Amino acid sequence: MAQPAPDPATVAVGGVQYRGKLTQGGRIRGIAPAGTRSVALAGTSLPLASDGTFFAAFDRDAPASLALTVTAADGFSLSTELAVAPRSWRIEAVNVAKRPGALPDAEFKLKRAAELGRIGAARAKGSGADGWRQSMIWPAIGRISGEFGAQRIYRGEPGAYHAGVDLAAPQGAEIRAPADGVVTLAANDAPFTLEGHLLILDHGMGLTSAFLHCSDLVVHEGDTVTQGQLIGHVGMTGRATGPHLHWALTWHGRRLDPQLFALPAR
Repeated sequence: MAQPAPDPATVAVGGVQYRGKLTQGGRIRGIAPAGTRSVALAGTSLPLASDGTFFAAFDRDAPASLALTVTAADGFSLSTELAVAPRSWRIEAVNVAKRPGALPDAEFKLKRAAELGRIGAARAKGSGADGWRQSMIWPAIGRISGEFGAQRIYRGEPGAYHAGVDLAAPQGAEIRAPADGVVTLAANDAPFTLEGHLLILDHGMGLTSAFLHCSDLVVHEGDTVTQGQLIGHVGMTGRATGPHLHWALTWHGRRLDPQLFALPAR
């Protein structure tokens, strides 16, 4: 797997310093000066760690400019526009109509609503983990068989884009934590209808990882894990046509590109 490009040099604006990948699906880490009351990105308040550091990220479809606003202790605010570089996604136009999915029955709707509620609650939990500070490692070893952001257009009608990366790995291959975190969801016993045995880790500051289609999980909700720790094994549970790991990163509902976060496979 290719090593991600190094972060650009640190930028300083109004006393705030930050660096990172200012591109769709990317992120920044920064530090605010002592006495800062708050920092916000496009209206989203960014929690400040005890040392003044913060984290922010950019959705796959983030606009070209987002406001970073810093408010000092005396109430004075300063905003600067962050330039978010666009990406060229793998878009495939196909000359077939988008197939309508089978109409779900009442039982499926009820079960799926409960699953989505658990996923939303898991991603909203704040654990105080510090994994957001780390350079991540790949959770499994394998060829990237599905890229983040890829999308099909069916006779002019766009399908959903791929919201993570797929790693082609054999059944039973190890899955390891890409960064420190706390398990906020672990579907150990009853696999989810689409995701199968699903695991969600909170890395702190709103950054979460999700691991789909696992054959089994070896951690449970509430467990604290460290980077590189075994958390499960690759499988094909849920809606999957073959064994692989789907790894997804989110930050406050924004979909992020794991390839911009992960170091080379070990």
